[in-house]
Amino acid sequence: MIVYNTTVKIHPAIEKAWVQWQQQVHIPALMATGKFTDYKMFRLLEQDESDGVTYVIQFFSPTWETYEQYNAQHADALQRMAQERWGDLYIAFRTVMQVVN
Repeated sequence: MIVYNTTVKIHPAIEKAWVQWQQQVHIPALMATGKFTDYKMFRLLEQDESDGVTYVIQFFSPTWETYEQYNAQHADALQRMAQERWGDLYIAFRTVMQVVN
């Protein structure tokens, strides 16, 4: 199992709208690619939130090959959609992990 992990720090002024957009637009679009079987969304706790709130969204892909297909065919367009919508009011970084147990 491959986990595509996105960590995002959101400007406090857009937090509610961003969460709603994630739940109603962005996550459904990512899941509609057919490359992931499930996802989980988290809000980090015990963090300094003076410059923003941090969220983590993890998407679960059954194989490395399936994840690579997502990355090659869909990732750029979906990341561009977020950039066009939110501009510099957020910062994101992405990691890819393999489940070992």
